[in-house]
Amino acid sequence: MKVIIIQTFIAALVSIVAFAHSGLAQGILERKVSLQMNQQTIKTILSKIEQQTNVHFVYSHQLIGAHRKISIKVADEQLVKVLEKLLTPLDISYELNGSRILLNPIGSVMDSSAFMDQASITEGTTDMLAQQITGKITSQQDGEPVVGATVLEKGTTNGTVTDIEGKYTLTLKGTEAVLIVSFIGFLSEETVVGNRSEVNVALVPDVKALEEIVVVGYGSQKKSVVTGAISSVKSSDLENMPVTRVEQSLQGRTSGLTITSSSGQPGAGSTVRIRGTTSINNSDPLYIVDGVQIGGGIDYLNQADIESIEVLKDAASASIYGARAANGVIIVTTKKGRSGQMEVNYNGYMGIQAPWRRLKLLNAEQYATLLNEATVAGGGQIRFQNPAQLGKGTDWQDAVFSNNAPIQNHELSLSAGSEKSTYFASFGYLSQDGIVAPSNSQYRRFTTRFNSTHKITKAVTFGSNIGYTRINSKGIDPNSEWGAPLNRAINIDPITPIIVTDPDVLNTSPYTDKPVVRDAQGRPYGISNIVTSEILNPIAALAVTQGRNWSDKIVGNAFLELEPIKGLKLRSSAGVDLAFWGDQSFSPVYYLNATNQNDVNDYNRGINRGLFWLWENTASYTRTFGKHNLTALVGTTAQRNYGETQGGTRTGLPVNNLNDASLGYPVPQTNQYFNGGEYQNTLASVFGRVIYNYEERYLFTGIIRRDGSSRFGPNNKYGTFPSVSVGWVASNERFWPTNNIVNFLKFRASYGITGNDNIQDFRYLATVGGGRNYTLGNGSSVTLINGVSPNAISNPDLKWEQTSQTDIGFDATLFGKVSFTFDMYHKKTTGMLLDIAVPWYAGNNGPVGNVADMVNKGYEIELGYSTNFGDVKFRINGNVSYLKNEVTYLGADKKYLQGQRFGPQQVEITRTEVGKPVGYLFGFKTDGLFQNTEDIASYVNSEGQMLQSNAKPGDIRFVDVNKDGKIDNDDRTMIGNPTPDWTFGLTASASWKGFDLMVFGQGVAGNDVFKGIRRFDLPTANWTTEALGRWTGEGTSNHFPRLTINDVNQNFSRSSDFFVENGSYFRIKVLQIGYSLPQAIVGKAGLKRVRIYITGNNLLTFTKYTGFDPEIGGGSMGVDRGIYPQARAFMVGLNLGL
Repeated sequence: MKVIIIQTFIAALVSIVAFAHSGLAQGILERKVSLQMNQQTIKTILSKIEQQTNVHFVYSHQLIGAHRKISIKVADEQLVKVLEKLLTPLDISYELNGSRILLNPIGSVMDSSAFMDQASITEGTTDMLAQQITGKITSQQDGEPVVGATVLEKGTTNGTVTDIEGKYTLTLKGTEAVLIVSFIGFLSEETVVGNRSEVNVALVPDVKALEEIVVVGYGSQKKSVVTGAISSVKSSDLENMPVTRVEQSLQGRTSGLTITSSSGQPGAGSTVRIRGTTSINNSDPLYIVDGVQIGGGIDYLNQADIESIEVLKDAASASIYGARAANGVIIVTTKKGRSGQMEVNYNGYMGIQAPWRRLKLLNAEQYATLLNEATVAGGGQIRFQNPAQLGKGTDWQDAVFSNNAPIQNHELSLSAGSEKSTYFASFGYLSQDGIVAPSNSQYRRFTTRFNSTHKITKAVTFGSNIGYTRINSKGIDPNSEWGAPLNRAINIDPITPIIVTDPDVLNTSPYTDKPVVRDAQGRPYGISNIVTSEILNPIAALAVTQGRNWSDKIVGNAFLELEPIKGLKLRSSAGVDLAFWGDQSFSPVYYLNATNQNDVNDYNRGINRGLFWLWENTASYTRTFGKHNLTALVGTTAQRNYGETQGGTRTGLPVNNLNDASLGYPVPQTNQYFNGGEYQNTLASVFGRVIYNYEERYLFTGIIRRDGSSRFGPNNKYGTFPSVSVGWVASNERFWPTNNIVNFLKFRASYGITGNDNIQDFRYLATVGGGRNYTLGNGSSVTLINGVSPNAISNPDLKWEQTSQTDIGFDATLFGKVSFTFDMYHKKTTGMLLDIAVPWYAGNNGPVGNVADMVNKGYEIELGYSTNFGDVKFRINGNVSYLKNEVTYLGADKKYLQGQRFGPQQVEITRTEVGKPVGYLFGFKTDGLFQNTEDIASYVNSEGQMLQSNAKPGDIRFVDVNKDGKIDNDDRTMIGNPTPDWTFGLTASASWKGFDLMVFGQGVAGNDVFKGIRRFDLPTANWTTEALGRWTGEGTSNHFPRLTINDVNQNFSRSSDFFVENGSYFRIKVLQIGYSLPQAIVGKAGLKRVRIYITGNNLLTFTKYTGFDPEIGGGSMGVDRGIYPQARAFMVGLNLGL
C-alpha cells in the first residue's frame, strides 16, 4: 500500500511540473540554508537541508554515492547556491519538480574511486564494446510503473533511474551484463541481459518494507508489528461510498463487524456489533473521534473529513479503554492539513430515490372475494355481492411511496500549511427526502470542521480539532404495527378511497358531523368501515402529523505535546462533546375513525442539552537498544457526562398548525404540563502499556487499566482491566528463504479483559419516588395524602460487567498480490447487569445485580487480491465472519427474559434463555395443515385424546413440543434466530485509461425474520397475494391456512414459525462508474483532478424473504412490522481537485 502511494505521489508530482509556475520553483530555490557539517555523509547533509527548506530529495543511494563523507559550511545562503557548492564537485545534477529535487549522477557513470573497492573498479572499467538497452520497470502487484527505480549494471557503478513512466535507457559496459533493479518497498531483482535490447522487469513488493500505520489507543503502530486484531479502513476506501451516515460505509468492509440499518428512513441509525452481542444491556461499541469519546454514534461526521477508521476487535487492542471497551472500539481520525501549496477538493452528487421493492397486496376485487370467503367460513354472510365491480381499488403503497425522492450531498475541503503549521477546513451539506411520505420524512445536515497543528518550537507542538454539525429532520414511525404509515398501507382495505368524492357518502356521518381530515382543496379523506383500530387512512394520518427535530453538536479537542528529550513525549489533551437537541410537534383537532380522534389540540416541545468533557494526560517513551525496540506509555483520564432534559405540553391553543403553535398564545394553567430531568456520571482512570519487539520478529504488548465509575457503589467502584498479546513474524527470521510465494507471515495471540458500566446512574442506591398517594377514609369522605415510597432495593456490591476474550490469528501476504488475515476468538461476558427478582410482597422493585453470562465465539477471514491485465488494473477484497452466540447463565431465579411483543394482545415473539442465542424468535412450531377431518381425529396424544379438537380442515397443525399431550403455551420454543451466523462483504474495482468501476456488495446468512406485517387482531386486514394460494380444499395447500374471520384455531393470532422466513440476503450496495479527464486537459484549466461518476445504490438484492426488507436492525432486530425499506438510488457526481 505504501509503495503504491509513493509511486502515485511521485508520478503526480512529475505531471504537475509541466504546469507549474516558474515563480514557484524560483521561490523554493530562494529558501535560505545554514549548515556547518564536518565529514558527514551526503545523505545526512541532504536530510538537514530537507528539514530547513521543506523540500524532499529523490535519489538512488548507490548511484550518487550517498555514503561519501564531505564537509560544508554556509550561512543564510539561498538553496540554489548551496546545491551548486554541494553537488557540482560531486558530479551530481539536480532537477526541481514541485517541492521535490531529483538527483542523478552526471553522465550516469560516476567516479568509482569515490566509493567502490578496487575489485569493483577493475571489473567496472574493463574496456568492452558498448551495448544500449531499454526497458520498463513495473510493480508485479498491480502493473503500475515504478518511478525512480534504480537500474544498475552489476559489479559497476554504471546505472540510471526510471522516469515518470517507469522507463529507462542504459549503455552497458560488459558483454555478460547482469542488471540489478531495486526500489524502496520492493525486493531487488537480478536479471541476465544476454543479447536482448529490451529488458522489462516486474518487481515484487517487499512486504517487510511496507510500513502501513494503523491507529491504536493513544498512539499508532506499524501494521506489521501489531499483535491485536485491528481492522483499518482508509479514506481512499470511503471516498466513493455515497452514504448518509459514516457507519454505513463500514458495512461489509471489515470482518467481525455487523452493521444493520434500523430502517431506510433518512438519518436512521444503525445497529453496530463487533463480534456479536456482548451484553443484554447495551452492545454498542465505544466511539473515539480524534481522542474524544462520542455518545450516540458518529452520524454527525462528514465522511469526507475522515482520514481513517480503525476497529479494535479483541480485548488486547481495546483494553487500553478499560471499562468502556467491552463491546469493541471504533477509532475515527479526521484529516489534518499538509505542508505545501493549498489543496482544494470538492465532491458532490445529486440523485433520486425509489423503493427497491413493493409488496404484492390484494386489489379490491381479490380482497372482497377472499373476505367473503373468510366471513362465510366464520359463520357470517357475504359482504360484497359483486367483487368484480370494485376493480383494482386503492393502491395504498402507491399513495405513500415516492419514486423520485431527491438526495444531494456536497463536500468541500481545504488543506494548507508550512513547515511550522498545517490547516484543514471543510464544509458539508446533505439533503435527503424519504421514499415514504417525503414531506414527513426528511433529513438535512450541515457540517463544518477546522483542524490545525502548530510546531511552536522543536520540542513543543500544539493542535486542535473542532467540528460543528446541525441536523434538522422530520420522521415517521419506521417499523410498528401500531399505525406506522407503511403498516397502515399494508393492512387497510383497498376498497376505501384516499379521497371521498361519492355524494351519497359525503352526506353521511362522520363526514357531516365530525372534524374529519381534509386535503388542501377541502375534500375529506376516506375512512374505512371495514378495517378499524389504528389502521387508518395513512394519507389522512400523515396530514395531521406535524413535527420536526433538530440538533446542534460541537465536538472538539486541543492538545499540547512536549518532547523534552528524544523519544520522550508528554501530552495533555482536553476534549468536549457539547450537544443541544430538541423536538416539537402539534396535533390539531381531528377525526380519523371512531377510536382515533382528538377533541382538543396540543403542542409539545422538548429541549435538551448534554455536556461531556474529557481530560487525558500521557507520557510515552520510545527507545531502540540495538535490536530491541521499546515503547512505554502511562496516562490518566478524567471524564464527566452531564445532561438536562425539559419538556412541556400546552393544549387548547387557538391555532391549527405547528408554526403558529409556538407563538406563545396564553392558555389556562390547567392546560399546561411540564416535565424534566437530569443525568450525570463520572469516570477516573489510570493506565499503562508496554510495546516491545526484537528485530520486529518477536512481539509483545502488555496493557493494564484501572477505572473508577460513579455508577457503582463504594464496595466495587474500581475495576482493573489487563491484557497481553504476543506475535511472531516468521518471515523476518534469518532462516526464512527469500521467495515470491509467502512474502510475509505473522502469527499472533492475545488475551484480555474489558468492562461495561452502561447502566442507569446510581442503580446501586436505594431510591425513593414521589407522587405516591395514600387514601384515608371511605365513601364521600376520602382524603388523598401525597408522599414518597421506595423505588428499588440497594445493592452496594454492584460491579462491572466483565468481558474476557481470547484471540488467535495470523496475517500473510502471498505472491506479492494476495493479502490474507485469519482470526479465531472466544469472548465471554460475565456478571451482566440485570434486575434481580424479589417477592411481590417486598413492596418495591428488586436491585440491579451481576447475574447473567453470555458467550460469543467465531472466526473471521479477510482476503485481498490485486493485479493487472494489460492496461486494466484490478483489485478485489472480501471478508467473511462466523458467529455463534449463547446465553450461559441468567441467575438462579430466572429461567428466561421476555423480549419483543406484537399487537394489542402483546404476543411474545422473542425471548432470551440459557442455552440459546440472545433474543431468539419464540413461538409455536407447525407441521403443515390438516387436510381433512381424519387428520384432525388422528392427531392424538398417548391417551387417545385429540390435540386440536377445535381445528377444521385447512387449519395449522401445531407441534406438541414438550410431549405433554396438549397444545398450550408450554409448547412455545425457539423458532428462529435473528442474529446472522455469517456476515460477509465483497468489493471489486477496476480501472482502465481514466475509466474506473467499483462494485460493493454486502450480506448475511443463517438468520431469520419474523414477518409481522399483518395485525393478528384484525381478521379483515388486507393480505398479500400469497393468500391466493390458501387452503381451499384437500391437497390445495400445506402451508397457507384457510381464511376465516373466526379463527378459533389461532392460525393467524399465535406466534409460530408460519410467520418466520429466511432472512439471508446479498445486496449490491454500490455500483459506480467514473471517468477522470486527462491531465493534459485538466491542467489547462488550472485544476489537478476532474472526475465525473454515476452511482447506483441498492440496485439488486438477492433474498428469499418476501417482506419489504430483510435488513432490520434497531429495537426490532429481526422483526418486520412493516419496515421502512432501503431506497434504491441513482446519482450523478463530480470530483474536483484544485
